[in-house]
Amino acid sequence: MPALMINLRNLAIILGAGILLPLTASADELKPFTTDGCSSFPDGTLEHVSLWTNCCIRHDFAYWKGGTYEERLTADEELEECVAGVGEPTIASLMLAGVRVGGTPYLPTSYRWGYGWPFMRGYETLTSEEQQQVETQLELFQIMIKSIAEQMASKKSKIPVSKENHER
Repeated sequence: MPALMINLRNLAIILGAGILLPLTASADELKPFTTDGCSSFPDGTLEHVSLWTNCCIRHDFAYWKGGTYEERLTADEELEECVAGVGEPTIASLMLAGVRVGGTPYLPTSYRWGYGWPFMRGYETLTSEEQQQVETQLELFQIMIKSIAEQMASKKSKIPVSKENHER
């Protein structure tokens, strides 16, 4: 019986280590920045459909890169201030409540705190190497945005100007 108990205990330790080690492993590689605007929340009002989208995109950037609990709290408060700043203080308070509950890094959502890193990173200060990954990904994102803007400008200049197009 004691040998059986030792084996069960060893098995429990091995299984426990297999479950806990992935939870404590540090993140290796940052995924490219993505944003979905305001996630499950509207991006604006019926009259102004993207009124606070820029607030959400800035908030998404902070959530993508992650960091400490204090950095998350700051990002959430900045979202609230930004949305209130476009004239929607009640919406801002609702959004703050939503991100405080739903943005935890411990839920496997696409909008969790630190969603650019592997799941279960939690609240950690970014190392200098991780901060360098953030900077590199940001540079790549800016290049992509510039390229898209240039393509759109190029296509726009090729659209014939007519009275019909001008009135739209």
